[in-house]
Amino acid sequence: MSERVDSATIRVLIGDDHRIVREGLKQILADAPDMGVAGEAQTGPEVLQWVRDLGGPAGLDLVLLDIALPGIDGLDVLQQIKREHPKLPVLMLSTYPEKQYAVRCIKLGASGYLNKSADPDDMLAAMRKVASGGVYLTAATAEALAAAVGQRSAFAGPEALSHREHQVYRLLTQGMTVSEIGAQLGLAANTVSTYRVRILEKTGTKNDVELALYAERHARRAADG
Repeated sequence: MSERVDSATIRVLIGDDHRIVREGLKQILADAPDMGVAGEAQTGPEVLQWVRDLGGPAGLDLVLLDIALPGIDGLDVLQQIKREHPKLPVLMLSTYPEKQYAVRCIKLGASGYLNKSADPDDMLAAMRKVASGGVYLTAATAEALAAAVGQRSAFAGPEALSHREHQVYRLLTQGMTVSEIGAQLGLAANTVSTYRVRILEKTGTKNDVELALYAERHARRAADG
């Protein structure tokens, strides 16, 4: 059920699989007189269904979208929303540092990237800017974008991977097998194996153990800034 929102308010759809996060976001929005919650979803398919049911921009001004969603990955949901409603702003939410995902999200069409630990006032400022057609970039996101543009290394890090390669990379480094990844992503095992080979080539690693260590080092560097 969607909440009743005044026609003059910024109508927000919240997509996050953690209830405590959704409740926190709803409280932040409740304290803002110019904003209202049009709906909330806890899986990727639910987000897409809400967007369709509300008619995209006709019933929504902004989608707040978590990256790690069950059912359909948040990045895939972002791509689908932008295919169906290119003008509907999407602001990505994540617990991951900007250096890990911000560039990828912006390239896929997001209007901004927001860490869940952000100050409520910063969150509201980001939502207002994105809903009005702008792009919200934190200093860390802007720095990550600049670094991505300037990268010349043969092994440029996870940012060099394609969207699908990055999905497989993330699951490989979580210890999942090729068959498990195939089942989760709806891909044949040999297709996943092909992606794995490309990932090892692009990251300069030789096997899954080296890849896991590589991912750990890269995540540590990103967290240290």
